[in-house]
Amino acid sequence: MCNLQGSISRGNKNRRPPEKVRRRFSLLLLNLEEYYFEQHTANHILCDSHQNERKIRGSLKICSKSVIFEPDKTFQPIIKIPLRDCIKIEKQGDDGANRLFVKTQHGKISLVFSQVYFIKEHNIVAPYKIERGKMQYVFELDIAGKVEDVVETLLQLHRASCLDKLGDQTAMITAILQSRLARTSFDKNRFQSLSEILKMECKAEMVTPLVTNPGHVCITDTNLYFQPLNGYPKPVVQITLQDVRRIYKRRHGLMPLGLEVFCTEDDLCSDIYLKFYESQDRDELYFYIATYLDKETEADKSQVTCQSYIAKNHITEHTAESYMLQWQRGHISNYQYLLHLNNLADRSCNDLSQYPVFPWIINDYFSAELDLSNPETFRDLSKPIGALNKERLERLLIRYQEMPDPKFMYGSHYSSPGYVLFYLVRIAPEHMLCLQNGRFDHADRMFNSIAETWKNCLDGATDFKELIPEFYGDDFSFLVNSLKLDLGKRQGGKMVDDVELPPWASDPKDFLQKSKEALESNYVSEHLHEWIDLIFGYKQKGNEAIGAHNIFHPLTYEGGVDLNSIEDPDEKVAMLTQILEFGQTPKQLFVIPHPRRITPKVKSLSQPSSQSASLADSPVSPGEESFEDLTEESRTLAWNNITKLKLYETYKIHKEAVTGIAVSYNGSSIFTTSQDSTLKMFSKESKTLQRSISFSNMALSSCLVLPGDNTVISSSWDNNVYFYSIAFGRRQDTLMGHDDAVSKISWHNNRLFSASWDSTVKVWPCVPLEMTETKRHHFELLAELEHDVSVDTISLNAAGTLLVSGTKEGSVNIWDLSTATMLHQIACHSGTVYCAAFSPDSRHVLSTGEDGCLKIIDVQTGMLISSMTSEHPQRCFLWDGNCVLAGSQSGELLVWDLIEARVSERIQGHTGAVTSIWMNEQCSSIITGGEDRQIMFWKLQY
Repeated sequence: MCNLQGSISRGNKNRRPPEKVRRRFSLLLLNLEEYYFEQHTANHILCDSHQNERKIRGSLKICSKSVIFEPDKTFQPIIKIPLRDCIKIEKQGDDGANRLFVKTQHGKISLVFSQVYFIKEHNIVAPYKIERGKMQYVFELDIAGKVEDVVETLLQLHRASCLDKLGDQTAMITAILQSRLARTSFDKNRFQSLSEILKMECKAEMVTPLVTNPGHVCITDTNLYFQPLNGYPKPVVQITLQDVRRIYKRRHGLMPLGLEVFCTEDDLCSDIYLKFYESQDRDELYFYIATYLDKETEADKSQVTCQSYIAKNHITEHTAESYMLQWQRGHISNYQYLLHLNNLADRSCNDLSQYPVFPWIINDYFSAELDLSNPETFRDLSKPIGALNKERLERLLIRYQEMPDPKFMYGSHYSSPGYVLFYLVRIAPEHMLCLQNGRFDHADRMFNSIAETWKNCLDGATDFKELIPEFYGDDFSFLVNSLKLDLGKRQGGKMVDDVELPPWASDPKDFLQKSKEALESNYVSEHLHEWIDLIFGYKQKGNEAIGAHNIFHPLTYEGGVDLNSIEDPDEKVAMLTQILEFGQTPKQLFVIPHPRRITPKVKSLSQPSSQSASLADSPVSPGEESFEDLTEESRTLAWNNITKLKLYETYKIHKEAVTGIAVSYNGSSIFTTSQDSTLKMFSKESKTLQRSISFSNMALSSCLVLPGDNTVISSSWDNNVYFYSIAFGRRQDTLMGHDDAVSKISWHNNRLFSASWDSTVKVWPCVPLEMTETKRHHFELLAELEHDVSVDTISLNAAGTLLVSGTKEGSVNIWDLSTATMLHQIACHSGTVYCAAFSPDSRHVLSTGEDGCLKIIDVQTGMLISSMTSEHPQRCFLWDGNCVLAGSQSGELLVWDLIEARVSERIQGHTGAVTSIWMNEQCSSIITGGEDRQIMFWKLQY
């Protein structure tokens, strides 16, 4: 909205809003796809019936399809003469004799034409006044030597405007523009410093809503510049590269030619949007900016690179998945997440054909009070607007079935330039006049009432529009006629003024506040993913879109037409115009169902939905989303201070690498396994090694202590699992359940889970009390989870309902233990998966691998939502869902901030790889083991 308002003051209830705008001329006075070339200080010569001259001082502006004269005195109207309507264009001699389209030797420029527009008389924004009939206007330039050049330019542009075919007109005007650009270059005197080093220069256009302005782009080692060919609105636009926070490649006019630069983190509007003539120029400029950001933040990156590069101060491009993780875990709001998705899907405030799209949320615009605890208050987010009314949908389906290919359900889009300006006409009236050839829409079709608009979206035969971000922002000026515009009179005689609000809103500010509360409500948080599936996700195209009644005209989709394949220039221009005016579907960001947001355990609001909830309701149950009180607080405090980890004791008790660490429930004894084939028992109190047990001459891979502190279980590369009785000090039993090395074991609720290089994970019943008996235990196989290759690691979720396994070839598998079935298999790593574990809320899985990558997977959908790469592989880790404490191949402990996707702390530790890590329940004490044969004791100090 900031780009649309321009210099118009924002609404403020504490002062009287201005009735007139300050700035007179703007590029919005031009036709769509018209260029402003140059201006000349001039006088408009008026003669009365007695041939007495009167001069009106102003500036004459030469545009590609019109001549515009802007008087200095604001009460006088701006004059716009379409070149197509010109009959004669010539230099006028002293005797007043005119010759058709001929250059003579003297003074003034004469235009004879059949139609003229008068705009902003008394500096009031209003529909253009049109005068028709043969007329002559004479303009006198201050610099007489410029007259012949101006006349020649006008004659050339007039010839272009009078060509019969639109494609030929466009081609000729484009040739004239490119010729002008080729004859000029960026003025290096505009550099901020003499020491700046030029990196590249090229031709481009600066894009603002409904307008493109040609000029020269220049990038140096410190600044990005754009110099408009016409010097409007200022001689040069300069952006300091150090201020850049985000850059996005854009699709503009269906072509990969756009680049948008932001100097803020979360603002809706960018600092500059550029459209290039060649995609190679766009990509090269993007490279220079991204390279600069890389160099600026090298120290902060700490040798970390990310799939979606995010540094401490600068961002090039996030992925949708990285924002998804932040949104799911509550680090960004629903509003912020939708803004980010719009940005990533090529939606921009500078492009009205791809303006950011937001959903209708509220269904109740008639009650006196807005009840956000009632599901009926909300719109069904699982359906597109066109499918919300059952009767209308039935009519649309009948038409759809009878339609020849290519079929589509809706004859209009949910977002288009007309719809955007429908909502914003009160703050962007000149944009509406530009779009509609100098006219406002009929008063009864204007944005008069929130309730009426919503009703028409539900019932109207051709109205399927969604909302725009302004409905959930802070600036309510778009709802108020602060400019005192004359927008017409409705059939009932009422003038169009401020937007009529629902009864539950006391004023525009209250309306926006309650709309924001609705958007951030628990109900919307639980269902917003369904709307995202429709607009940005897997229900946008194909059979899923057909099933969701979400089919729009084929030309609205990315890739729906290849403009380069259209040879006829007229057809190409007509096609592009049709697409841009109709609206465009966002770029598809997701091809599988979008995960739900994680919400605290509250009384759930639900409604029937087409989105299947079986996965969310079964393995990941609502009970798993609950939050503990005191223990949770202590854990949160500990993880918030995890960077303050301090080493206080080190012991070398093994002869080879440590492979596993377990601590007795009473905390008195530490058990470790090693590749030296021994199980060690270390006393925490006496700081002494108490026992060393060897079961075979093969390496032990992991260990755990059973509840009751009577038994320790160890897994071995000799294919066996060994049970050791602490009380009796001897091996009590052996489980010979695999055909190859046992790589990892886990325990939950009297069940043992063993992973093996024989490509299986097996589930065994084991009651701890039975382990104290002297007799051997009978092991019965409960379930076998078969894999294609060796399994190197496993982990259970907190409830013991899900298991994740990681394989030698890099796949991560999520299993539903209630049915012993695989839910998802994700090819995550290009080598062995070293470690994989669920987040405490069971919503995500984190995995690390031989390839040095850290991957985050959404459990419900199996979607890979984040990928980070470190200099060295992370061999083991602990995490709380937001932060990771990882043991690195380098011997360091790394603290990863997953939300910002960076290493926030490096802690020196082992002299070889950290191979095992353990943490107590309060998250305050940590033990690590490494290839250096040492175990290290750490504590948080805060």
